[in-house]
This record gives sequence, structure tokens and C-alpha cells, in this order.
Amino acid sequence: MKAHLITYGCQMNEYDTHLVQSQLVSFGAQIVDSVDEADFVLINTCAVRGKPVDKVRSVLGTLRKLKAERPLVIGMMGCLAQLEEGQQIARKFEVDVLLGPGSLLDIGKALESNERFWGLQFKDELHDHIPPPPVGKLQAHLTIMRGCDHHCTYCIVPTTRGPQVSRHPDQILRELDMQLAAGVQEVTLLGQNVNAYGVDGGAKLAGFPSFANLLRMVGRSGIRRIKFTTSHPMNFTEDVAAAMAETPAVCEFVHLPVQSGSNRVLRRMAREYTREEYLHHIANIRKHIPNAVLATDIIVGFPGETEADFEETLSLYDEVGYDSAYMFAYSARPGTPSYKHFEDLPRELKVERLTRLIAKQKEWSARKNAAHVGSIQEVLLRGDAFSEGFLEGHTRGNHPTVVPKVLGITGAGVHRVRINQATPHMMYGTLIDANGNDLPELPRFAPEAAAMVSPLQMA
Repeated sequence: MKAHLITYGCQMNEYDTHLVQSQLVSFGAQIVDSVDEADFVLINTCAVRGKPVDKVRSVLGTLRKLKAERPLVIGMMGCLAQLEEGQQIARKFEVDVLLGPGSLLDIGKALESNERFWGLQFKDELHDHIPPPPVGKLQAHLTIMRGCDHHCTYCIVPTTRGPQVSRHPDQILRELDMQLAAGVQEVTLLGQNVNAYGVDGGAKLAGFPSFANLLRMVGRSGIRRIKFTTSHPMNFTEDVAAAMAETPAVCEFVHLPVQSGSNRVLRRMAREYTREEYLHHIANIRKHIPNAVLATDIIVGFPGETEADFEETLSLYDEVGYDSAYMFAYSARPGTPSYKHFEDLPRELKVERLTRLIAKQKEWSARKNAAHVGSIQEVLLRGDAFSEGFLEGHTRGNHPTVVPKVLGITGAGVHRVRINQATPHMMYGTLIDANGNDLPELPRFAPEAAAMVSPLQMA
């Protein structure tokens, strides 16, 4: 069998794709790079917003046409598969294999059945399963928990991924040891709400550390860099910030979604914290990590949001001074309380507010990134950048960074970089040696080239 996997959505979906892909390889499948080569195409789906759902519909429409022309098995997994909405889509587009986020280990059984197979149960064995480490990569994801016990009114995740289940720390550390042996230097700990690790259903689990202590345990493993996502402010304790400061491997990057700066909107979202409590968490982070790089998520145009509410979000952005943000216009999702009980705002209003927020984000990101010009950063280079002759990677603070290739360094690795230029979304630097001297660059263009265009000009 030749299999091709397509992934939409979050880092958890990327992890799940790797898990299923490793299962397929163990069954003897060959992973191919395109739909044209495959006789099995599996789409890992997202259901958080309407746009990724529309993309899935489009891809499934194309696959259904191909299926009419040649033998092809179509599979759909992930959050959308768990919903009635996704199951209706699966019926319409003649999906053969449908797996919810809790039944990923059924992939072998599904392919052996030789008939339509739907697996939508939340199975406990998934939490003990350790996938093989990624091959030839310096970065890896590591799931520490699945599901969520919060019930934000806009969010479908508790339905698609079920209640929170924390993985045993022994399983986490075993998987991490395998990743270290494979050469991984940066690991991102994943969960719908990592701060609540070890407290499932409101009860502390015997033998499980707090998330802060898990960070300390992972930091003692020998891993070079640690990141984590996503955090819920309701469960973000000062001890997490203290653990970050005490553990050199933990990067000084915190992604702490706020969603809105208005207490009235936060109540309608059922976020369980106030603006003031959120700002208290930010103060604790900066107390322990003065150079913290802060990112957030913001939803604009939530049902009932007034202009005054939105202005409070803008003022919160200024008060915190985020380095970056993921910003979305509210997308009503069937099955959520906000979809059922609240009236949506006009699309034009949501787009107008999102445009203003994006302008605010660009202003702050430009200011924050410019402050790093002249500094020395530790950059994990992943490989070739889009522009020929350059490498791309990211700093400990998660800043995307581009550098010219130099003699002896043309691929992945962790290196020292002097930042020379910055835009709101990118940094440009030079690789340096231990003494701070620039390393000699490789030629990027033929001598007859009339001019050289810098990556900053091309951005």
C-alpha cells in the first residue's frame, strides 16, 4: 500500500499524523509525497473554525472524482471526524475510513476490514502508546495529555477530543528518551491545556507531578530546548513561571491565550478568569522571566461584542505588549453553546475589527523584533529557506529567523546568530563563531548576476 497523509490544524494534529504514519509504516505501507502516487489518502482534520472544514470538503471532492477513475481508499481522521457534521461530510464524499482522535490506533483494523470502517470511541490504550521518534529531525512534539475539562462556549474541542486525560510521567519520559536518542534537540510538550496536567476531572492524580514539576523533570533529561502549548490562564500558576526560570532548557517563550480584553466578553466565552487575573499572570511571568517573549490568541467579533468591548481588547494588547498573536474573527461552530444560544455578528464588522487588531499586532511585533537587532540569539536552523542560499529557523523566543549559508554550515543545527535586521514577522541575521566573528558566507549568485536581492527586500 502507498499512503499519503494530509494534515490541517494544530500541533496536536501534527503529532497524531506522525503517530498514524508510524503505524502505517509498521504495517508495511510506503509513505508517498503526493495524492497521485497513493492508493490510500488520509486527511487529518480540524474543526475549530469553518475555514479548515471548507478545505476538507474541497479535498474530499477532488478525491471522490479520483476514486471514480482508479482504486483509491479515502480516510478522514481528527476532530471533524468525531462530529456529526464531519460524519455527514464523510457520507457525502464516500469516505472509507473514519477515525476520531481517540481511535487512532484502529488504523490497522480499519484497513484490514476491506469495507467501510468508522472508529469514534475514546480508547485508553492511546494514552500509553509511544510512537517512534521522528527521523532526522531536531524538533519533535510530545503529547502529555489529551482532551479538555474546560467548556468555553465557542470551543468544540471537549466534544471532539473528550475529557482531559493526562499521560503518566513515566510514559512521557520514555518517549522523550527515545527522541533524545534519535537526535532531537527541541521538544514541544503538547496538550489542550498543559497547565492542568495531572489534575483530571478536577482531581489530583496520585503519582503525577504538577505541570511545573513536569517541566523540571523534562529539563533534567538532557534535552537542549523545551517549549509547551497550549496554556489556559485559569490554570497558569506562578510555579510554572518559576519552573521556567529555574530550568535552563525551557525557552523563554509563553503562549497564553487571552481571547478578549473585555470581562463581559470573557464571561460570555466562559473563560473562567478576568482581565485583571490574566494581567496578574503576565506580571508573574515577567517577575520570574524578565525577557519573556509573549504570544496570545484573540477572537474578535464574538457574539455580543460591542465597540467598547473591542477597544478593551486593543488596550489589553497595548498593556501587555505582545510579541506576536494568532488572531481570528469568530467562527460559529455547530455543537457549541455560542452557536446555539448567541446571535452572530455581521461578517463585515468582524473583518473590520480583525483588520484593526492585525494593524496593532504588526505595530507591536515590529517594535519588539527591532529591539533584538544587534543581539546574539541561539537559533535552531531547520534547513533551506525559501530564498536560495539561505537557511531558516527560529530563536528560543520562537522568532522566525533567516541567515545566509556559510562555509561548513549548510543544514540543520543550533547556532549563534547576530540579528542584523527585523520586520514584524521575521528576523535576519549572520552566523557567528564563539568569539562573535561573522562566519564566511557561501556565494549565493553567479558572478554575472547584475544585482543581489536580500531576503528583507523579498519579504
